[in-house]
Amino acid sequence: MGVLNVTPDSFYDGGRYLDRDALQRRVETMIVDGVDLIDVGGESSRPGAHPVSLTEELDRVIPAIELIVASSDCPVSVDTSKARIAAESVAAGAEFVNDISGLQFDQEMASIVAASGAGLFLMHTRGRPATMQVDTLYQDIIAEVAGYLGAAIDQARAAGVKLEKIAVDPGIGFGKSLDGNLEILQRLPELARLGRPILLGTSRKSFIGQLLQQADPEQRLAGSLATVALGVTAGARIFRTHDVALTRQAALVAWAISGADTGTRHG
Repeated sequence: MGVLNVTPDSFYDGGRYLDRDALQRRVETMIVDGVDLIDVGGESSRPGAHPVSLTEELDRVIPAIELIVASSDCPVSVDTSKARIAAESVAAGAEFVNDISGLQFDQEMASIVAASGAGLFLMHTRGRPATMQVDTLYQDIIAEVAGYLGAAIDQARAAGVKLEKIAVDPGIGFGKSLDGNLEILQRLPELARLGRPILLGTSRKSFIGQLLQQADPEQRLAGSLATVALGVTAGARIFRTHDVALTRQAALVAWAISGADTGTRHG
């Protein structure tokens, strides 16, 4: 899953793809690099970020989705927690909704996704981006993450979303401390009991910077690839990344070594 943020303030690529030509070049590069799904976001969810209006988010994501759909056959997901954004994005050609709130920020999201027939990524978070790092203590972080995601799956199914259209994301960096992020990665196989594919989003995040003492996200690529390789062995099957080609290579080698069933073979 290739990250494509059309925002001015995302932690790594904010402001890079606001120009249509730059956006087109980025899409073309990701496709050449072997992207399977492009995830378009119009509102930053970095720690401390504040929400944008519906109009502004629509003005950012809809042209980007339309550009991708018109110029390629690559599937598109929209990274949003707002039902209206999801509905209009699917109407514009998106095939998936990536909800960082696990259906908790907008109570209409589940029914909108069900009606659209879109696939759904459900993520765990604690609080909204502006405040989510205020409380990062858990008695049992995997139990809480699994419980939250299990409830979200039940909510989606009750609204009519088919189980086979759902994947889950433990929400690395969303309401978690460094130790919490590491514990999730160490105990990732425990989320298999949810019975859904696991999406892992670690790309260039701050916990990697803490471990490597690298404040600049540009210096976190090697750490990101390490999480991908270990994520493969821990059961993750979808990887959200800013670095498509190298992440794909790391994942494929890890799959080959681990003997995991990828479902497909490349190369």
